[in-house]
Amino acid sequence: MVERVRKAIPQGIARKLWVKAAGRCEYCNEILWQDSLTKRDMNKAYISHIIAAKPKGPRGDKILSKKLEIDFENLMLLCDECHNRIDESDSRSHTVKILKKIKEEHERRIELLTEIKKDKRSYVVIYTANIGKHTIRVSDNEVFNTIIPDWYPAEGRSIKLGMNKSLFIDESPDYWKIEEKNLITRFNKYIAPLLEEEVVHNFSLFALAPQPLLIRLGTLFSDIPNISLYQKHKEPATWKWQESAEVDDFAFNAPTQITDVPGLKFALSANVNDERIHKVLGKNCSIWSITIPHPNNDFLKTKDLLSKFRKVCRKILNEIKTAHGENIPLHIFPAMPVSAAVEFGRVWMPKADLPLVIYDQNTAHDGFIKTIGIKNEVD
Repeated sequence: MVERVRKAIPQGIARKLWVKAAGRCEYCNEILWQDSLTKRDMNKAYISHIIAAKPKGPRGDKILSKKLEIDFENLMLLCDECHNRIDESDSRSHTVKILKKIKEEHERRIELLTEIKKDKRSYVVIYTANIGKHTIRVSDNEVFNTIIPDWYPAEGRSIKLGMNKSLFIDESPDYWKIEEKNLITRFNKYIAPLLEEEVVHNFSLFALAPQPLLIRLGTLFSDIPNISLYQKHKEPATWKWQESAEVDDFAFNAPTQITDVPGLKFALSANVNDERIHKVLGKNCSIWSITIPHPNNDFLKTKDLLSKFRKVCRKILNEIKTAHGENIPLHIFPAMPVSAAVEFGRVWMPKADLPLVIYDQNTAHDGFIKTIGIKNEVD
């Protein structure tokens, strides 16, 4: 019996597959039109069958093998290694269902990326600084995947504002001055020129650092530019904003007595006992506060909740200035999520609000320590 000759893949089907896969392996995403070492143009793609072209082949079927032999939905664009993986070395693990899902997810991802319009370009900004003895790292890959499909990276790499491999930790007396100076220097070098352009840019901002530095970062950006601010969640472990949250608003508390020493505490990610503030400012201080019923470090799940936080911050800053007068320093005691710290800095207006003195809870110093001072712009 003469074995049936396998049909050639029509040029139109092959072209469609290359386009839908964006010239990449639909399994591992490797580029298939370029040599990975020499970078010379070449075709190293295999057009592989999900259901084999022959009944006795991998995932073959007496009826479907012939019927779907040149059907687009039954074909995958693969590199040599992945072609071998699904058909020979590990064919049993790669069922029809699994391969169809891999193909659909890859082609849908390419479709989403290519649907993004030019005005959806966003400069991705990453700011990290050591927290305690922990070195913080955030990769371009994880943040690029976060902003898609709402935005796409304006450049092939992120703008990094943090110090590379800093040896300073936040209990060091020089930490705050060095980190703030570095932040301002890099902001002025990489962000300020973009803000001065007539073109309206969007920034996708990812930050993990001690809260005083995050507040300082927010004041540098201000609330003028278009910023998509992200929050690192623990459950689920992602930077993407969630659809719902257990907390739906914030409590705003004013002091019963107004003195010459105003303090503002954010008891959001943890409780902040007033005695810890009295230890720094003395008993004769007025403590304002923003809190939630059960402070925890993973409550800020939605963009809507962050927007509500902005509004309550704006309200409390106005009321503090009305109660305490002009240019008296406002002492900030933060225990809040990273995005809230940045957003508070953005909400603060240098020409309208009181100057800030920001504190940080430091175990090595047994309480809050003074870190960064931010002056306002007095007319």
